[in-house]
Amino acid sequence: MTDTRVTGLRHGRLLAGALVKDLPRYLSLFARGGEAYLAIRNRGESLEPAPQGSGFRCNWQWTSKLHAPTVIPYLGRSLMRRCLAPHPIVRRAAPPPSAKQTPDISFLIGHRGEARLPHLLATLESIAGQAGAAIECLVVEQDLEARLSGRLPVWVRHVHTPPPAGMPYCRAWVFNVGAGLARGRTLVLHDNDMLVPRDYARHILDLAEQGWEAINPKRFIFYLSEAHTQKVFAGHERLSDCAPASIIQNLEAGGSVAISHEAYQRIGGMDEGFIGWGGEDNEFWERCQTLKVWPYGALPLVHFWHPSQPGKYQADNQTLKRYRDLSSIPPQRRIEHLRQMPAGQPTGPTGWSTTGLEPSP
Repeated sequence: MTDTRVTGLRHGRLLAGALVKDLPRYLSLFARGGEAYLAIRNRGESLEPAPQGSGFRCNWQWTSKLHAPTVIPYLGRSLMRRCLAPHPIVRRAAPPPSAKQTPDISFLIGHRGEARLPHLLATLESIAGQAGAAIECLVVEQDLEARLSGRLPVWVRHVHTPPPAGMPYCRAWVFNVGAGLARGRTLVLHDNDMLVPRDYARHILDLAEQGWEAINPKRFIFYLSEAHTQKVFAGHERLSDCAPASIIQNLEAGGSVAISHEAYQRIGGMDEGFIGWGGEDNEFWERCQTLKVWPYGALPLVHFWHPSQPGKYQADNQTLKRYRDLSSIPPQRRIEHLRQMPAGQPTGPTGWSTTGLEPSP
């Protein structure tokens, strides 16, 4: 049997299963209207509804990709349209004027190089489109040269932190530097390739005002294809014109997460021992569990395509190994350790010169 025929038979089985087991569930939730679409999930997954307001907590540990839209693209496009209708993404050149002298929320974004400059500029436009909350945005450029000078909107605060020679990108250092300069009571740790809906900051602020210290507002992340991303950058296509390449659930601290400024310092900030790709967000979220956490995602985000991070899938990824090792240490011990360490220093991350806390035997 040829490879093409095997592939065709496998796709046929997947399509038949999605038509019989998934399509009726999706269509039923679509037909209910309102925010019923938030309850869409894969077979075998369990969701916990928010005790008040809207949103769901995913009752599994890691991220998952919605299966049915990968074999029936119509479902992915329909879900994205339903999510963005009540929570539209509005892109503006600058946020509206605010009478407040200090912002409610500080968006912190890290950046290096020029490959993702279009992603960053579009992300900033969606942040500028926020309504109902006073915001600021700091872009921390972790690069040997200040390539972003003169290329960011005037309302964005540009912070240049040249890394030590030869050091890979350190996302944790970015956020610790940004947190040290932020003026908002609430921080949003945000990636440079994700569009947020117009009510994103307001939704976070409402929860923060209720006393929640760490907030994961994301329900679905819509990942665009390479072709769709380039067309959106060129202004030739709307976000919902094409089906997303994939839809991710349960991203937790990855991509974008909010935390009170005070709580961020109280749990030790980000662990600068994570040099390179991966693990720092999972470790941070584990320490966030010592706070008053709102884990019920309700809002959509849109992720632009880009090549995979170097080393992401390598078996010897040292940052992921560090995460696995640290996970054997109680979060409170990690917090106590990190609070004794310098963080956000302009000369470089603490982790570049020391391995930090080692797991107990």
